Amino acid sequence: MKNLKVGVIGVGYLGRFHAQKYAEQENVTLVGVADIDKKQCQNVAKECHCAFFTDYKELIKQVDAVSIVVPTSYHYEVACDCIHSGVDILLEKPMTVTLEEADDLIAKAENKKLILQIGHLERFNPAVQAMEPLLTTPVFIESNRIATFKNRGVDVDVVLDLMIHDIDIILNIVQSPLKTIHTVGAPVVTSNTDIANARLIFENGATANVTVSRIARTNVRKMRIFQPGSYIKVDFGNKKVMTIKLSDELLESGMPKQVVDLRTFEDGDALRSEIVAFTQHVETRSKPAVSGAEGRRALAVALQVMAQIKEHQSLELFKDLRHPS
Repeated sequence: MKNLKVGVIGVGYLGRFHAQKYAEQENVTLVGVADIDKKQCQNVAKECHCAFFTDYKELIKQVDAVSIVVPTSYHYEVACDCIHSGVDILLEKPMTVTLEEADDLIAKAENKKLILQIGHLERFNPAVQAMEPLLTTPVFIESNRIATFKNRGVDVDVVLDLMIHDIDIILNIVQSPLKTIHTVGAPVVTSNTDIANARLIFENGATANVTVSRIARTNVRKMRIFQPGSYIKVDFGNKKVMTIKLSDELLESGMPKQVVDLRTFEDGDALRSEIVAFTQHVETRSKPAVSGAEGRRALAVALQVMAQIKEHQSLELFKDLRHPS
């Protein structure tokens, strides 16, 4: 196995962690990190014992693969440059701003036979991976992703910032075309939507109720899945999966006896698993589970949710609201 040469473009809060995970891997050389913030870039480079670049185009000349962890509005431009240079890509979510950009990246990567993996990190959460074998026929899904306010990621709508995680997981769970969407959302702290709810109804009859907020006082990342004969509760933050199954034995009330199984995965590292999977796909030239097509699918639904929320915000209630730019 050759020593894979990698780099990270954008080493702010999340990009720094990407660099750390690469630096820890065997058979991988973190050649360098790139960022327009020279001081931050130098600090991360020193921490990870690699070179630093203020121009990412110099970095991609020296690597086989990169993580792109720049603001979403720059994803398309940076990814196009990487594809042109023949570099495999782990692209943070959401993959692009528009579907047209997403389609073009997918086509360009396929044309050059390059790996394009999208950074839907929760797919690699050990609790989510433990949940998947327990799924049968999900009928109703309830998801809550509530976060305290942080002054990062606020350049985009909360749907692209947070809800897209759950949209991706739900689309992967249900595996049915989306039939209708009902949404509501509001800007509270920023000029973008900060709290939102979407009810997704699928053609097979499954329904998902998804709520996100980035202005809460506590952090909650949970999903409940109801299906015939069982109920699954996933705690993303604490990496726990609780399953309740109905047995054939009846209680005095006539209710089937419940069998509860609780599993905890405290040692799991979703980002490390994601990056290890990416480097393995690069080495084996295999298709990622979270491919460009998967990222595009989640983006398409997120954009539909945003468009419907925007239409709702044109109603009388919102007309006199004033929000910071």
